[in-house]
Amino acid sequence: MDQTRTDTIALRDPNTVMTLARMGSFHQCRLSFMRVLLRRLKSENWRFEQREFVIDAKGVGHAVYTAHGPAHSYSLVAFANDLPPEKRSDRVIATEWDATFTLYDGIPDRSEIERLRANIPLQEAGRVDDNSLSVSRANRSVRLWDHVVEALAAGRQPDEARVADVGYLMRTTAVYGSGKLGAADREKTADRPEFQAPFQIEMLSVFLTRAFVMDLVEYMAHLRAPETAVPLTPALRRRFGIGNSTGLGMAPYLINHPVLLNNWIAARETALARIRSLPDALPGTDLALRDYARRAQINAQAWHSEHPIQQAKLSDLRCDMDTLCAHLEKTDLTGPQPWNALWQWGEENLSLEGQEQLVSLMLEPHGELVDELAQCMAADETAPTRIDGTLPLDRFRTQVEEVYAWALDIDWTAQAAQENVWYTSEEKLEPRLGDRYAEPVEPYELPLCPGRDAARMHADLMLSGADTVARFLMDHPEHRHIARRAQIAACFPYAEIRDNTIGAGLLPIDLLRAKLAFFGAVHFDPRSDRWVRINMFQHAPFPADLAQGEADDWTFPPAQEAAE
Repeated sequence: MDQTRTDTIALRDPNTVMTLARMGSFHQCRLSFMRVLLRRLKSENWRFEQREFVIDAKGVGHAVYTAHGPAHSYSLVAFANDLPPEKRSDRVIATEWDATFTLYDGIPDRSEIERLRANIPLQEAGRVDDNSLSVSRANRSVRLWDHVVEALAAGRQPDEARVADVGYLMRTTAVYGSGKLGAADREKTADRPEFQAPFQIEMLSVFLTRAFVMDLVEYMAHLRAPETAVPLTPALRRRFGIGNSTGLGMAPYLINHPVLLNNWIAARETALARIRSLPDALPGTDLALRDYARRAQINAQAWHSEHPIQQAKLSDLRCDMDTLCAHLEKTDLTGPQPWNALWQWGEENLSLEGQEQLVSLMLEPHGELVDELAQCMAADETAPTRIDGTLPLDRFRTQVEEVYAWALDIDWTAQAAQENVWYTSEEKLEPRLGDRYAEPVEPYELPLCPGRDAARMHADLMLSGADTVARFLMDHPEHRHIARRAQIAACFPYAEIRDNTIGAGLLPIDLLRAKLAFFGAVHFDPRSDRWVRINMFQHAPFPADLAQGEADDWTFPPAQEAAE
Protein backbone atom coordinates (compact mmCIF):
# COMPACT_ATOMS: atom_id res chain seq x y z
CA MET A 1 0.00 0.00 0.00
CA ASP A 2 1.33 3.43 -0.96
CA GLN A 3 1.45 5.35 2.32
CA THR A 4 2.05 8.62 0.42
CA ARG A 5 -1.20 8.34 -1.51
CA THR A 6 -3.36 11.46 -1.36
CA ASP A 7 -7.10 11.12 -1.89
CA THR A 8 -8.40 14.11 -3.83
CA ILE A 9 -12.05 13.07 -4.00
CA ALA A 10 -14.12 13.66 -0.87
CA LEU A 11 -16.33 10.99 0.65
CA ARG A 12 -19.99 11.20 -0.33
CA ASP A 13 -22.26 13.42 1.75
CA PRO A 14 -24.06 11.49 4.52
CA ASN A 15 -27.28 13.18 3.43
CA THR A 16 -26.84 11.39 0.09
CA VAL A 17 -25.72 8.01 1.37
CA MET A 18 -27.83 7.55 4.50
CA THR A 19 -31.34 7.65 3.07
CA LEU A 20 -33.43 4.50 3.41
CA ALA A 21 -34.03 4.28 -0.33
CA ARG A 22 -30.30 4.22 -1.07
CA MET A 23 -29.44 1.92 1.83
CA GLY A 24 -32.16 -0.40 0.54
CA SER A 25 -30.22 -0.57 -2.73
CA PHE A 26 -26.86 -1.66 -1.28
CA HIS A 27 -25.08 -4.69 -2.76
CA GLN A 28 -22.38 -6.97 -1.40
CA CYS A 29 -18.81 -5.84 -2.03
CA ARG A 30 -15.19 -6.69 -1.19
CA LEU A 31 -15.72 -5.36 2.34
CA SER A 32 -18.70 -7.64 3.03
CA PHE A 33 -18.10 -9.92 5.99
CA MET A 34 -18.36 -13.26 4.15
CA ARG A 35 -15.60 -12.18 1.82
CA VAL A 36 -13.44 -10.82 4.63
CA LEU A 37 -13.75 -14.22 6.31
CA LEU A 38 -12.78 -16.32 3.28
CA ARG A 39 -9.80 -14.11 2.46
CA ARG A 40 -8.49 -14.67 5.98
CA LEU A 41 -9.15 -18.44 5.92
CA LYS A 42 -7.22 -18.63 2.65
CA SER A 43 -4.31 -16.37 3.60
CA GLU A 44 -3.77 -18.10 6.96
CA ASN A 45 -4.03 -21.63 5.53
CA TRP A 46 -6.84 -22.77 7.76
CA ARG A 47 -7.37 -26.53 7.80
CA PHE A 48 -10.78 -28.20 7.82
CA GLU A 49 -11.95 -31.68 8.73
CA GLN A 50 -15.19 -33.59 9.07
CA ARG A 51 -14.62 -35.20 12.46
CA GLU A 52 -17.97 -36.96 12.84
CA PHE A 53 -20.94 -37.72 10.59
CA VAL A 54 -23.40 -40.02 12.34
CA ILE A 55 -26.72 -39.76 10.47
CA ASP A 56 -29.28 -42.58 10.10
CA ALA A 57 -31.53 -43.49 7.17
CA LYS A 58 -34.22 -41.05 8.39
CA GLY A 59 -31.75 -38.19 8.37
CA VAL A 60 -31.45 -38.03 12.15
CA GLY A 61 -28.10 -37.70 13.92
CA HIS A 62 -25.19 -35.33 14.30
CA ALA A 63 -22.02 -34.19 12.58
CA VAL A 64 -18.94 -32.22 13.64
CA TYR A 65 -16.94 -30.02 11.23
CA THR A 66 -13.80 -28.42 12.64
CA ALA A 67 -11.86 -25.42 11.32
CA HIS A 68 -8.25 -25.18 12.56
CA GLY A 69 -6.72 -21.71 12.55
CA PRO A 70 -3.28 -20.46 13.57
CA ALA A 71 -4.19 -20.29 17.27
CA HIS A 72 -7.69 -21.68 17.74
CA SER A 73 -9.98 -24.40 16.44
CA TYR A 74 -13.75 -24.05 16.04
CA SER A 75 -16.27 -26.82 15.51
CA LEU A 76 -19.69 -26.66 13.93
CA VAL A 77 -21.81 -29.22 15.76
CA ALA A 78 -24.87 -30.02 13.63
CA PHE A 79 -27.97 -31.94 14.69
CA ALA A 80 -30.16 -33.28 11.87
CA ASN A 81 -33.85 -33.93 12.43
CA ASP A 82 -36.64 -35.84 10.63
CA LEU A 83 -39.11 -32.94 10.70
CA PRO A 84 -42.69 -33.54 9.50
CA PRO A 85 -43.60 -31.04 6.75
CA GLU A 86 -46.48 -29.57 8.74
CA LYS A 87 -44.03 -28.45 11.47
CA ARG A 88 -41.69 -26.65 9.08
CA SER A 89 -41.90 -22.88 9.57
CA ASP A 90 -39.57 -19.92 9.13
CA ARG A 91 -41.34 -17.95 11.85
CA VAL A 92 -39.56 -17.19 15.10
CA ILE A 93 -42.37 -18.94 17.01
CA ALA A 94 -41.36 -22.33 15.52
CA THR A 95 -40.19 -24.97 18.00
CA GLU A 96 -38.67 -27.60 15.67
CA TRP A 97 -36.37 -27.42 12.67
CA ASP A 98 -34.77 -29.70 10.10
CA ALA A 99 -31.34 -28.94 11.52
CA THR A 100 -29.86 -27.03 14.45
CA PHE A 101 -26.28 -25.92 15.02
CA THR A 102 -23.77 -24.40 17.36
CA LEU A 103 -20.29 -23.09 16.60
CA TYR A 104 -18.25 -24.54 19.45
CA ASP A 105 -15.09 -22.91 20.78
CA GLY A 106 -12.62 -25.76 20.34
CA ILE A 107 -13.31 -29.45 19.74
CA PRO A 108 -16.14 -30.99 21.80
CA ASP A 109 -15.61 -34.35 23.48
CA ARG A 110 -18.31 -37.02 23.79
CA SER A 111 -19.82 -35.60 26.98
CA GLU A 112 -20.02 -32.13 25.42
CA ILE A 113 -21.74 -33.47 22.31
CA GLU A 114 -24.33 -35.20 24.47
CA ARG A 115 -24.88 -32.02 26.47
CA LEU A 116 -25.31 -30.08 23.25
CA ARG A 117 -27.65 -32.75 21.85
CA ALA A 118 -29.96 -32.19 24.82
CA ASN A 119 -30.07 -28.42 24.29
CA ILE A 120 -29.19 -27.16 20.80
CA PRO A 121 -32.22 -28.74 19.05
CA LEU A 122 -34.44 -26.91 21.55
CA GLN A 123 -32.92 -23.50 20.67
CA GLU A 124 -34.59 -20.89 22.98
CA ALA A 125 -35.94 -23.65 25.23
CA GLY A 126 -32.46 -25.12 25.73
CA ARG A 127 -29.42 -23.93 27.62
CA VAL A 128 -25.97 -23.19 26.25
CA ASP A 129 -22.82 -21.84 27.86
CA ASP A 130 -19.94 -19.73 26.61
CA ASN A 131 -18.32 -22.68 24.87
CA SER A 132 -20.97 -22.01 22.22
CA LEU A 133 -20.08 -18.97 20.12
CA SER A 134 -23.27 -19.07 18.06
CA VAL A 135 -26.56 -20.96 17.92
CA SER A 136 -28.58 -21.40 14.73
CA ARG A 137 -31.26 -23.43 12.99
CA ALA A 138 -32.31 -24.17 9.42
CA ASN A 139 -35.11 -25.72 7.39
CA ARG A 140 -35.01 -27.56 4.08
CA SER A 141 -36.22 -25.93 0.91
CA VAL A 142 -39.51 -27.68 0.18
CA ARG A 143 -39.10 -26.86 -3.50
CA LEU A 144 -35.68 -28.38 -3.95
CA TRP A 145 -34.55 -30.86 -1.26
CA ASP A 146 -36.56 -33.90 -2.36
CA HIS A 147 -35.85 -33.21 -6.03
CA VAL A 148 -32.08 -33.20 -5.46
CA VAL A 149 -32.16 -36.36 -3.33
CA GLU A 150 -34.29 -38.20 -5.90
CA ALA A 151 -32.15 -37.08 -8.84
CA LEU A 152 -28.84 -38.03 -7.22
CA ALA A 153 -30.24 -41.36 -6.01
CA ALA A 154 -31.28 -42.13 -9.58
CA GLY A 155 -27.79 -41.43 -10.86
CA ARG A 156 -28.41 -38.07 -12.50
CA GLN A 157 -27.81 -34.43 -11.67
CA PRO A 158 -30.73 -32.24 -10.52
CA ASP A 159 -32.40 -29.89 -12.98
CA GLU A 160 -30.19 -26.80 -13.35
CA ALA A 161 -33.16 -24.49 -13.88
CA ARG A 162 -34.72 -25.58 -10.58
CA VAL A 163 -31.39 -25.15 -8.81
CA ALA A 164 -31.05 -21.65 -10.25
CA ASP A 165 -34.62 -20.77 -9.26
CA VAL A 166 -34.07 -21.55 -5.56
CA GLY A 167 -30.31 -21.48 -5.04
CA TYR A 168 -30.13 -23.29 -1.69
CA LEU A 169 -31.12 -26.57 -0.03
CA MET A 170 -31.59 -25.18 3.47
CA ARG A 171 -32.23 -21.71 4.79
CA THR A 172 -31.40 -20.54 8.28
CA THR A 173 -34.19 -18.90 10.25
CA ALA A 174 -31.84 -17.51 12.89
CA VAL A 175 -28.08 -17.32 13.51
CA TYR A 176 -27.60 -16.07 17.06
CA GLY A 177 -24.33 -14.89 18.59
CA SER A 178 -22.90 -12.35 21.05
CA GLY A 179 -24.52 -13.65 24.21
CA LYS A 180 -27.86 -14.70 22.71
CA LEU A 181 -29.41 -17.75 24.44
CA GLY A 182 -26.40 -17.93 26.78
CA ALA A 183 -23.76 -18.14 24.05
CA ALA A 184 -20.42 -16.41 24.60
CA ASP A 185 -20.38 -12.64 24.81
CA ARG A 186 -18.28 -10.90 22.19
CA GLU A 187 -15.75 -9.94 24.85
CA LYS A 188 -14.59 -13.57 24.98
CA THR A 189 -13.36 -13.55 21.37
CA ALA A 190 -12.94 -9.86 20.51
CA ASP A 191 -9.14 -9.99 20.89
CA ARG A 192 -8.75 -12.94 18.50
CA PRO A 193 -7.52 -11.69 15.10
CA GLU A 194 -9.88 -13.95 13.16
CA PHE A 195 -12.87 -12.27 14.82
CA GLN A 196 -11.72 -8.64 14.67
CA ALA A 197 -14.01 -7.84 11.74
CA PRO A 198 -17.75 -7.79 12.48
CA PHE A 199 -19.87 -10.95 12.47
CA GLN A 200 -17.02 -13.32 11.66
CA ILE A 201 -18.32 -15.95 14.11
CA GLU A 202 -21.71 -15.99 12.42
CA MET A 203 -20.19 -16.07 8.93
CA LEU A 204 -17.92 -18.99 9.87
CA SER A 205 -20.93 -20.86 11.25
CA VAL A 206 -22.88 -20.41 8.00
CA PHE A 207 -19.83 -21.32 5.87
CA LEU A 208 -19.48 -24.65 7.69
CA THR A 209 -23.25 -25.16 7.68
CA ARG A 210 -23.23 -25.02 3.89
CA ALA A 211 -20.61 -27.79 3.78
CA PHE A 212 -22.71 -29.94 6.12
CA VAL A 213 -25.91 -29.43 4.11
CA MET A 214 -24.27 -30.43 0.83
CA ASP A 215 -22.70 -33.51 2.42
CA LEU A 216 -26.06 -34.41 3.98
CA VAL A 217 -28.05 -34.27 0.74
CA GLU A 218 -25.50 -36.48 -1.04
CA TYR A 219 -25.46 -38.87 1.92
CA MET A 220 -29.27 -39.14 1.94
CA ALA A 221 -29.24 -39.92 -1.79
CA HIS A 222 -26.63 -42.62 -1.22
CA LEU A 223 -28.67 -44.21 1.57
CA ARG A 224 -31.73 -44.26 -0.68
CA ALA A 225 -29.98 -46.00 -3.58
CA PRO A 226 -26.36 -46.96 -2.84
CA GLU A 227 -25.94 -48.79 -6.16
CA THR A 228 -26.95 -45.87 -8.39
CA ALA A 229 -26.44 -42.66 -6.38
CA VAL A 230 -23.95 -40.08 -7.62
CA PRO A 231 -22.58 -36.93 -5.98
CA LEU A 232 -23.21 -33.45 -7.32
CA THR A 233 -20.75 -32.27 -9.93
CA PRO A 234 -18.35 -29.70 -8.42
CA ALA A 235 -19.62 -26.87 -10.64
CA LEU A 236 -23.26 -27.52 -9.80
CA ARG A 237 -22.47 -28.01 -6.12
CA ARG A 238 -21.06 -24.49 -5.89
CA ARG A 239 -24.30 -23.03 -7.19
CA PHE A 240 -25.93 -23.85 -3.88
CA GLY A 241 -25.68 -21.34 -1.06
CA ILE A 242 -27.40 -21.20 2.30
CA GLY A 243 -30.71 -19.38 2.35
CA ASN A 244 -31.84 -17.15 5.16
CA SER A 245 -35.18 -15.72 6.25
CA THR A 246 -34.89 -12.45 8.14
CA GLY A 247 -37.64 -10.22 9.50
CA LEU A 248 -38.34 -7.29 11.78
CA GLY A 249 -36.18 -8.63 14.60
CA MET A 250 -33.08 -7.50 12.73
CA ALA A 251 -34.43 -4.20 11.40
CA PRO A 252 -33.61 -1.88 14.37
CA TYR A 253 -30.01 -3.10 14.60
CA LEU A 254 -28.53 -0.30 12.50
CA ILE A 255 -30.37 2.34 14.54
CA ASN A 256 -29.22 0.82 17.83
CA HIS A 257 -25.54 0.66 16.82
CA PRO A 258 -24.70 4.10 15.40
CA VAL A 259 -20.91 3.94 15.73
CA LEU A 260 -20.77 0.48 14.20
CA LEU A 261 -22.99 1.65 11.35
CA ASN A 262 -20.70 4.62 10.79
CA ASN A 263 -17.65 2.39 10.60
CA TRP A 264 -19.27 0.08 8.05
CA ILE A 265 -20.41 2.91 5.80
CA ALA A 266 -17.24 4.96 6.27
CA ALA A 267 -15.06 2.02 5.18
CA ARG A 268 -17.12 1.56 2.02
CA GLU A 269 -17.19 5.28 1.26
CA THR A 270 -13.44 5.59 1.88
CA ALA A 271 -12.86 2.71 -0.54
CA LEU A 272 -14.95 4.44 -3.20
CA ALA A 273 -13.17 7.77 -2.66
CA ARG A 274 -9.73 6.12 -2.93
CA ILE A 275 -10.63 4.58 -6.26
CA ARG A 276 -12.22 7.75 -7.63
CA SER A 277 -9.05 9.64 -6.63
CA LEU A 278 -6.71 7.45 -8.67
CA PRO A 279 -5.06 9.61 -11.35
CA ASP A 280 -4.90 6.65 -13.76
CA ALA A 281 -6.40 3.20 -14.06
CA LEU A 282 -4.00 0.65 -12.58
CA PRO A 283 -2.81 -2.02 -15.05
CA GLY A 284 -5.53 -4.55 -15.87
CA THR A 285 -8.23 -2.92 -13.77
CA ASP A 286 -10.17 -1.56 -16.76
CA LEU A 287 -10.47 -5.03 -18.32
CA ALA A 288 -11.37 -6.54 -14.94
CA LEU A 289 -14.12 -3.98 -14.38
CA ARG A 290 -15.65 -4.77 -17.77
CA ASP A 291 -15.61 -8.49 -16.93
CA TYR A 292 -17.25 -7.93 -13.55
CA ALA A 293 -19.89 -5.72 -15.16
CA ARG A 294 -20.81 -8.47 -17.63
CA ARG A 295 -21.09 -10.96 -14.78
CA ALA A 296 -23.22 -8.52 -12.78
CA GLN A 297 -25.43 -8.16 -15.83
CA ILE A 298 -25.98 -11.94 -15.91
CA ASN A 299 -26.52 -11.97 -12.15
CA ALA A 300 -29.24 -9.32 -12.43
CA GLN A 301 -31.05 -11.40 -15.04
CA ALA A 302 -30.92 -14.48 -12.80
CA TRP A 303 -32.17 -12.59 -9.74
CA HIS A 304 -35.94 -13.01 -9.36
CA SER A 305 -38.57 -11.95 -6.86
CA GLU A 306 -42.32 -12.19 -6.57
CA HIS A 307 -42.63 -9.00 -4.54
CA PRO A 308 -43.70 -5.92 -6.57
CA ILE A 309 -41.27 -3.58 -4.80
CA GLN A 310 -38.30 -5.80 -5.61
CA GLN A 311 -39.58 -6.49 -9.12
CA ALA A 312 -39.47 -2.76 -9.85
CA LYS A 313 -35.97 -2.50 -8.39
CA LEU A 314 -34.82 -5.48 -10.43
CA SER A 315 -36.22 -3.91 -13.59
CA ASP A 316 -34.17 -0.79 -12.83
CA LEU A 317 -31.06 -2.86 -12.10
CA ARG A 318 -31.29 -4.87 -15.31
CA CYS A 319 -31.69 -1.72 -17.36
CA ASP A 320 -28.79 -0.15 -15.46
CA MET A 321 -26.47 -3.10 -16.09
CA ASP A 322 -27.34 -3.09 -19.79
CA THR A 323 -26.65 0.64 -19.89
CA LEU A 324 -23.39 0.26 -17.96
CA CYS A 325 -22.06 -2.54 -20.15
CA ALA A 326 -22.92 -0.57 -23.30
CA HIS A 327 -21.17 2.49 -21.87
CA LEU A 328 -18.05 0.52 -20.96
CA GLU A 329 -17.78 -0.89 -24.49
CA LYS A 330 -17.32 2.60 -25.91
CA THR A 331 -15.59 4.33 -23.01
CA ASP A 332 -11.86 4.88 -22.63
CA LEU A 333 -10.78 4.26 -19.05
CA THR A 334 -7.23 5.47 -19.61
CA GLY A 335 -7.86 9.21 -19.24
CA PRO A 336 -7.21 11.32 -16.11
CA GLN A 337 -9.12 10.12 -13.03
CA PRO A 338 -11.07 7.58 -15.13
CA TRP A 339 -12.88 6.06 -12.17
CA ASN A 340 -14.16 9.42 -11.01
CA ALA A 341 -15.43 10.08 -14.53
CA LEU A 342 -17.18 6.71 -14.55
CA TRP A 343 -18.76 7.40 -11.18
CA GLN A 344 -20.01 10.82 -12.27
CA TRP A 345 -21.52 9.22 -15.38
CA GLY A 346 -23.22 6.64 -13.15
CA GLU A 347 -24.75 9.31 -10.92
CA GLU A 348 -26.29 10.92 -14.00
CA ASN A 349 -27.44 7.78 -15.82
CA LEU A 350 -28.19 5.01 -13.30
CA SER A 351 -30.90 4.46 -10.72
CA LEU A 352 -30.06 4.03 -7.04
CA GLU A 353 -29.84 0.25 -7.61
CA GLY A 354 -27.39 0.73 -10.45
CA GLN A 355 -25.32 3.35 -8.64
CA GLU A 356 -24.84 1.16 -5.60
CA GLN A 357 -24.03 -1.85 -7.80
CA LEU A 358 -21.43 0.34 -9.51
CA VAL A 359 -19.83 1.03 -6.11
CA SER A 360 -19.35 -2.71 -5.63
CA LEU A 361 -18.05 -3.20 -9.16
CA MET A 362 -15.50 -0.42 -8.83
CA LEU A 363 -14.15 -2.02 -5.65
CA GLU A 364 -13.70 -5.45 -7.26
CA PRO A 365 -10.40 -4.89 -9.17
CA HIS A 366 -8.87 -2.82 -6.36
CA GLY A 367 -8.35 -5.28 -3.54
CA GLU A 368 -4.85 -4.02 -2.70
CA LEU A 369 -6.26 -0.53 -2.32
CA VAL A 370 -9.35 -1.25 -0.21
CA ASP A 371 -9.21 -4.65 1.53
CA GLU A 372 -7.30 -3.26 4.52
CA LEU A 373 -10.33 -1.13 5.36
CA ALA A 374 -12.11 -4.25 6.63
CA GLN A 375 -10.02 -3.91 9.78
CA CYS A 376 -11.66 -0.54 10.49
CA MET A 377 -15.24 -1.80 10.51
CA ALA A 378 -15.51 -3.01 14.11
CA ALA A 379 -16.45 -0.77 17.03
CA ASP A 380 -15.88 -1.01 20.76
CA GLU A 381 -19.38 -0.47 22.10
CA THR A 382 -18.61 -1.62 25.65
CA ALA A 383 -17.49 1.80 26.85
CA PRO A 384 -20.38 4.17 27.64
CA THR A 385 -20.73 7.20 25.42
CA ARG A 386 -20.62 10.19 27.72
CA ILE A 387 -22.53 13.35 26.94
CA ASP A 388 -20.29 16.42 26.80
CA GLY A 389 -22.22 18.65 29.17
CA THR A 390 -19.67 21.45 28.87
CA LEU A 391 -20.44 22.04 25.20
CA PRO A 392 -21.87 25.54 24.65
CA LEU A 393 -25.52 25.30 23.74
CA ASP A 394 -25.22 27.40 20.59
CA ARG A 395 -22.57 25.03 19.22
CA PHE A 396 -24.72 22.03 20.12
CA ARG A 397 -27.73 23.59 18.41
CA THR A 398 -25.66 24.06 15.26
CA GLN A 399 -24.60 20.41 15.36
CA VAL A 400 -28.20 19.29 15.67
CA GLU A 401 -29.21 21.47 12.75
CA GLU A 402 -26.41 20.08 10.58
CA VAL A 403 -27.13 16.41 11.30
CA TYR A 404 -30.92 16.57 11.45
CA ALA A 405 -31.76 19.27 8.89
CA TRP A 406 -33.90 16.76 7.01
CA ALA A 407 -35.90 16.01 10.17
CA LEU A 408 -36.51 19.67 10.96
CA ASP A 409 -38.31 20.00 7.61
CA ILE A 410 -40.89 17.32 8.52
CA ASP A 411 -44.27 18.23 10.01
CA TRP A 412 -44.24 15.80 12.92
CA THR A 413 -47.81 16.70 13.87
CA ALA A 414 -49.05 15.03 10.65
CA GLN A 415 -50.44 11.54 11.21
CA ALA A 416 -48.47 10.04 8.32
CA ALA A 417 -45.18 11.32 9.77
CA GLN A 418 -45.36 9.04 12.80
CA GLU A 419 -47.82 6.34 11.83
CA ASN A 420 -45.61 3.46 12.98
CA VAL A 421 -44.53 2.42 16.46
CA TRP A 422 -41.59 0.15 17.20
CA TYR A 423 -42.20 -2.01 20.26
CA THR A 424 -41.02 -5.33 21.74
CA SER A 425 -43.33 -8.32 21.53
CA GLU A 426 -44.13 -9.91 24.89
CA GLU A 427 -44.03 -13.46 23.51
CA LYS A 428 -40.64 -13.50 21.78
CA LEU A 429 -39.03 -10.30 23.10
CA GLU A 430 -38.28 -9.21 19.54
CA PRO A 431 -38.93 -5.86 17.81
CA ARG A 432 -42.29 -5.43 16.12
CA LEU A 433 -43.99 -2.61 14.21
CA GLY A 434 -47.52 -1.43 14.96
CA ASP A 435 -49.93 1.26 13.78
CA ARG A 436 -49.94 4.13 16.27
CA TYR A 437 -53.54 5.06 15.46
CA ALA A 438 -55.06 1.59 15.10
CA GLU A 439 -53.34 -0.40 17.86
CA PRO A 440 -52.79 0.32 21.59
CA VAL A 441 -48.99 0.13 21.28
CA GLU A 442 -47.82 3.72 21.79
CA PRO A 443 -47.16 3.28 25.54
CA TYR A 444 -44.59 0.62 24.66
CA GLU A 445 -42.76 2.62 21.97
CA LEU A 446 -39.01 2.08 21.62
CA PRO A 447 -36.72 5.09 20.94
CA LEU A 448 -36.14 4.18 17.31
CA CYS A 449 -37.01 7.48 15.62
CA PRO A 450 -34.03 9.78 16.09
CA GLY A 451 -35.39 12.28 13.57
CA ARG A 452 -38.61 12.99 15.44
CA ASP A 453 -36.84 13.07 18.79
CA ALA A 454 -34.21 15.48 17.43
CA ALA A 455 -36.94 17.77 16.12
CA ARG A 456 -38.62 17.79 19.52
CA MET A 457 -35.32 18.55 21.21
CA HIS A 458 -34.54 21.30 18.70
CA ALA A 459 -37.84 23.03 19.48
CA ASP A 460 -36.83 23.18 23.14
CA LEU A 461 -33.30 24.27 22.24
CA MET A 462 -34.71 27.29 20.42
CA LEU A 463 -36.54 28.39 23.58
CA SER A 464 -33.88 27.55 26.10
CA GLY A 465 -31.90 30.16 27.97
CA ALA A 466 -29.28 27.64 29.09
CA ASP A 467 -25.64 28.23 28.22
CA THR A 468 -24.42 24.60 28.14
CA VAL A 469 -25.72 21.18 27.22
CA ALA A 470 -25.62 20.14 30.88
CA ARG A 471 -27.81 23.05 31.95
CA PHE A 472 -30.24 22.35 29.10
CA LEU A 473 -30.55 18.66 30.00
CA MET A 474 -31.16 19.50 33.65
CA ASP A 475 -34.21 21.39 32.43
CA HIS A 476 -35.11 18.78 29.82
CA PRO A 477 -33.91 15.31 30.93
CA GLU A 478 -36.32 13.69 28.43
CA HIS A 479 -33.86 14.67 25.68
CA ARG A 480 -30.79 12.92 27.11
CA HIS A 481 -30.98 9.95 24.73
CA ILE A 482 -31.17 12.06 21.57
CA ALA A 483 -28.58 14.54 22.85
CA ARG A 484 -26.17 11.62 23.18
CA ARG A 485 -26.99 10.45 19.63
CA ALA A 486 -26.54 13.96 18.24
CA GLN A 487 -23.09 14.23 19.76
CA ILE A 488 -22.16 10.81 18.40
CA ALA A 489 -23.39 11.78 14.93
CA ALA A 490 -21.39 15.01 15.08
CA CYS A 491 -18.22 12.91 15.44
CA PHE A 492 -19.20 9.98 13.21
CA PRO A 493 -20.79 11.35 10.02
CA TYR A 494 -22.43 8.09 8.90
CA ALA A 495 -23.80 7.13 12.32
CA GLU A 496 -27.32 8.39 11.72
CA ILE A 497 -29.88 7.33 9.12
CA ARG A 498 -31.06 10.56 7.51
CA ASP A 499 -34.67 9.44 7.10
CA ASN A 500 -37.97 8.92 8.91
CA THR A 501 -37.98 5.52 10.57
CA ILE A 502 -41.61 5.66 11.76
CA GLY A 503 -43.40 7.32 8.83
CA ALA A 504 -46.22 5.81 6.79
CA GLY A 505 -43.85 5.16 3.90
CA LEU A 506 -41.33 3.18 5.96
CA LEU A 507 -40.11 -0.04 4.33
CA PRO A 508 -38.29 -2.10 6.99
CA ILE A 509 -36.79 -4.21 4.20
CA ASP A 510 -34.54 -1.24 3.41
CA LEU A 511 -32.94 -1.59 6.85
CA LEU A 512 -32.69 -5.35 6.42
CA ARG A 513 -31.04 -5.11 3.02
CA ALA A 514 -28.44 -2.59 4.16
CA LYS A 515 -27.27 -4.87 6.94
CA LEU A 516 -27.46 -8.07 4.90
CA ALA A 517 -25.51 -6.52 2.03
CA PHE A 518 -22.67 -5.89 4.47
CA PHE A 519 -22.93 -9.54 5.46
CA GLY A 520 -22.42 -10.41 1.78
CA ALA A 521 -25.92 -11.64 0.96
CA VAL A 522 -27.24 -11.79 -2.60
CA HIS A 523 -30.55 -12.27 -4.38
CA PHE A 524 -32.72 -10.36 -1.93
CA ASP A 525 -36.29 -11.62 -2.25
CA PRO A 526 -38.74 -9.73 0.00
CA ARG A 527 -41.80 -11.72 1.00
CA SER A 528 -43.45 -8.54 2.31
CA ASP A 529 -42.18 -5.09 3.25
CA ARG A 530 -41.12 -6.59 6.60
CA TRP A 531 -39.17 -9.77 5.88
CA VAL A 532 -36.85 -11.02 3.21
CA ARG A 533 -35.17 -14.18 1.94
CA ILE A 534 -31.56 -14.09 0.83
CA ASN A 535 -28.75 -16.39 -0.28
CA MET A 536 -25.34 -16.64 1.43
CA PHE A 537 -22.08 -18.08 0.08
CA GLN A 538 -23.67 -18.99 -3.27
CA HIS A 539 -20.87 -19.89 -5.75
CA ALA A 540 -18.32 -19.75 -2.90
CA PRO A 541 -15.62 -22.40 -2.55
CA PHE A 542 -16.15 -25.13 0.03
CA PRO A 543 -13.69 -25.58 2.91
CA ALA A 544 -11.77 -28.27 1.05
CA ASP A 545 -11.39 -25.97 -1.98
CA LEU A 546 -9.74 -23.05 -0.23
CA ALA A 547 -6.20 -24.43 -0.15
CA GLN A 548 -5.95 -24.64 -3.94
CA GLY A 549 -8.75 -22.39 -5.17
CA GLU A 550 -9.85 -18.77 -5.33
CA ALA A 551 -11.13 -17.35 -2.03
CA ASP A 552 -12.67 -14.10 -3.25
CA ASP A 553 -13.83 -14.12 -6.87
CA TRP A 554 -17.13 -15.93 -6.38
CA THR A 555 -19.90 -13.46 -5.65
CA PHE A 556 -21.03 -13.19 -9.27
CA PRO A 557 -21.68 -16.20 -11.52
CA PRO A 558 -18.42 -17.71 -12.80
CA ALA A 559 -16.97 -16.08 -15.88
CA GLN A 560 -17.78 -19.04 -18.12
CA GLU A 561 -21.44 -18.92 -17.11
CA ALA A 562 -21.54 -15.23 -17.88
CA ALA A 563 -20.02 -15.91 -21.28
CA GLU A 564 -22.64 -18.55 -22.01
